[in-house]
Amino acid sequence: MFRTALRTLRSHRLRFAMPALAVVLGVAFVTGSLLYGDSVRSAVHRARSNSQPDASVSITADPADSDPHRLDDTLLRRLRALPSATAARGVVEGRSFLVGSDGTLVGDLFQAAGVNYVPDASGKDIRYPLIAGRGPRGAAEIAVDRRSAERAGYRVGARVRIVVGGTARDARLVGVLTAHDSRVDSGGTLTAFDTATARRHFAPAPKSYSAITLTAADGTSDAQLAQRAQKLLPTGLRAVTRADLESGAASDGDADKLTTLLLSFAGVALFVSTFLVANTFTMLSAARAREHALLRAVGATRNHVLRMVLAEAALVGTAASAIGYGLGIGVAHLLGSLFDASGAGSADVPPLSAGPLLAAFTVGVGVTVLAAYVPARRAAAVPPVAALRTVQPSTATSLRRRNTIGLIVTAGGALLVAAAVGAPDLLFGAAPLLLVGLIVLTPLLALGVTGLLRSPLTRLAGVRGKLAVENARRNPRRTAATATTLMVGLAMVTAVTVAVTSVNRFDEEEADRSMTSDLRITAVDFGEIGEDTAARVRRLAGAEAVTNVIHTYLDLADKSSLAVTAVDPAAVERAASLTVREGSLDRLGEGIAVTEELAAAHGWRLGSRVTGAFTGPGTDTSGSRIRLPVVAIYDGPEDLTPALVSDRALPRPAGAEDRPNIDSVLVKAAPGRTATLQEEIRRTLDNPALLVQDRADARAAATARTAPFLNIMYAMLSVTVLIGALGVVNTMGMAVFERVREIGLLRAIGLDRGGVGSVLRLESVTISLFGSALGVAAGTAIGAAAVLGQEVVPLVIPWGRTAVFFLASAAIGVLASLWPGRQAARMPMLKAIGADTE
Repeated sequence: MFRTALRTLRSHRLRFAMPALAVVLGVAFVTGSLLYGDSVRSAVHRARSNSQPDASVSITADPADSDPHRLDDTLLRRLRALPSATAARGVVEGRSFLVGSDGTLVGDLFQAAGVNYVPDASGKDIRYPLIAGRGPRGAAEIAVDRRSAERAGYRVGARVRIVVGGTARDARLVGVLTAHDSRVDSGGTLTAFDTATARRHFAPAPKSYSAITLTAADGTSDAQLAQRAQKLLPTGLRAVTRADLESGAASDGDADKLTTLLLSFAGVALFVSTFLVANTFTMLSAARAREHALLRAVGATRNHVLRMVLAEAALVGTAASAIGYGLGIGVAHLLGSLFDASGAGSADVPPLSAGPLLAAFTVGVGVTVLAAYVPARRAAAVPPVAALRTVQPSTATSLRRRNTIGLIVTAGGALLVAAAVGAPDLLFGAAPLLLVGLIVLTPLLALGVTGLLRSPLTRLAGVRGKLAVENARRNPRRTAATATTLMVGLAMVTAVTVAVTSVNRFDEEEADRSMTSDLRITAVDFGEIGEDTAARVRRLAGAEAVTNVIHTYLDLADKSSLAVTAVDPAAVERAASLTVREGSLDRLGEGIAVTEELAAAHGWRLGSRVTGAFTGPGTDTSGSRIRLPVVAIYDGPEDLTPALVSDRALPRPAGAEDRPNIDSVLVKAAPGRTATLQEEIRRTLDNPALLVQDRADARAAATARTAPFLNIMYAMLSVTVLIGALGVVNTMGMAVFERVREIGLLRAIGLDRGGVGSVLRLESVTISLFGSALGVAAGTAIGAAAVLGQEVVPLVIPWGRTAVFFLASAAIGVLASLWPGRQAARMPMLKAIGADTE
């Protein structure tokens, strides 16, 4: 049986090439996703196990503890005196950005860290071994990890720029170190300061630490050291062993989520591949009907024919899985470059891994055999008396049953998609159900659509157009299976495009509403604005009014919380678009301004006293209560409502963690000086972590956030669309082998080689556009339901991109017909007429 299957594969190798390639792509996607996820996890685990080699126990503050002064030098000396501890280290950490030699920020900003360098008697730090230079010794000196130095283009002795606390400053690079740190292995940077400087930048309170770590003495376990240290700690501090810290860290969360996302796209690609495989075996079974009938006539049973066809599928799947695994290694490297989640290739992709290898062959062979099962059963059902018959036509009853099921499932999917507008969670089940219903219903739709196209194509291309339509209508199952491979991919692409385009429109409108001044200064993601930023901008010529915008909260006497915005009382009215209804903002420095709606809700009027205490970012939660008179009632943009207070009314910060979280800086420019002032601000601040935007910049920045996401989605879904294109090529190529006699007869009655090629080309384009139309319609419905489920996001249909999808489908149809058309045109006429196929 296997020998027969091998002979079949050799004799029909070109016909099996396309389905095998589709399975190769799907297996490569699965394998690459698994290998990439494993490499990221291993890199993170390796970095965590190698990091902080001197830390056996960590002393940290309980999140509920409001006193940041407890982790101080006094406690450090007491812990260092423990007989079971050989060393104690004060740790200060925060966020610090490194600016490259090209003026841009280096690495993943979320993972950008600043730490304190703690030298021993020899001047070295066991936690951060030096590979060049020395450790930092003053405020103007830093050391960075090797990878960051290479990416930034710096060497020891270079003058570098860093951003700490929202302010850019210069420092001398005095050392390059080795950092076994998960943040560095995740693409971030690590900048080391001397302890005094790190305390000024990051300490939660003056002369305090973020944490204290202990090194266990020989013969003392980490648990024993933690127990003994806990006895010395005041209430609110806890001693945690290294093992407990590592087990509690969510190290694999991001890698697991990313792997799951990638595998979902791989699953869609494999799902589409099943249609290509099934279509291929169906067409081959029809072409080999006489062969199967002869086997039955000489004694082969149905099970023998069934097993033979499945053996062919298993061999195709095995070969495709082996090739797919090898290609998957390259896909894993490509994913590393695309996502850069491991930091410039720090995660090594293993060439052999048991889990991905097993998954490759399980998925590849399983998908191929499963897709070939129904065609194999049809091949086994060919009776011996059909030895002279080449095609087993589908029964009308079977097609009617399929149409009925398709109508029911499609209607159910459409109803669920409509219901998902009010319940977005339903969309996860509604979208697959709608697509499955359309897949089942596609033969009926194919007959209807091609019937409508018969007359226009006949008028447009004459008899060639009519032949193309009739060929597409001849076997609606085949046309449906081919169109389905394109439909699924384009449906997902369209749904994502509709959703992202709508979100972009919402972001643009939000940017317009939030842009309340001529210029606005904001920080990049995970960055912050320095306290001195507004003061530096005020000194520039052309800056008429400048104010910080600080969002915080005021806990009122009735236990409710009021969102307030702290601003500069002298500048806010000129810098932003505010309308004062009653009172005046001139007295904001000693009171509070509220909106009309807020005043009506609380029964406040001018002169009413608002009693409360400031809480939230940038405030001391133990602050005393204050009484603020209502000095103005106003209307303004959402970013400056529902209440305004003076930024000088906020409590003074006790440490780095209590620094005000400045959300933005609003700038009013002198008439005609906006563009000039914008450039002057950028030049003065010289800080790539700050964005100086006018209205156009704000709109562009709002939509730019979704561009990487959309590009990644397109990159992932392109594999599915490519498999759909292969399905069209496969169908047209095999149609040529099936229609040898037909092509010969067409040539005999006067159709030239170009005419044969044009018939195939029109048929291919018809099928491609049919699949594209179904995909775009379904994707638009799914995307619209997702958008309408979000009340604030307007629905925007991307007509331009939709047109591009149709043009791309037409191009796929033309390209898919080139090789089959050439093969058909090259057939000798007399040989084709004498062939025993159609």
